[in-house]
Amino acid sequence: MKYEQFEDLPVWQSSRQFVNEIYKLIETHSKLAKDFSLTDQLKRCSYSIMLNIAEGFERGSNKEFANFINITKGSAGEVRSILYIL
Repeated sequence: MKYEQFEDLPVWQSSRQFVNEIYKLIETHSKLAKDFSLTDQLKRCSYSIMLNIAEGFERGSNKEFANFINITKGSAGEVRSILYIL
């Protein structure tokens, strides 16, 4: 299957849902409500996942896309690491 736009990618759709879940977690988690720098970092690395998938796709080459997916993997690790703090 050939995808015409990044919004059609299942992985991008999942990352969009993930960002929404992170924002819900931030709204409801008392420790995050008090720690603005941690909250900011969690937001930035979670939406970085979604943004890097989109940017990599838009670059138009498999090599570039693979590079951005690698960056995305790093952002996902950062999210996981922050969640251990909670």
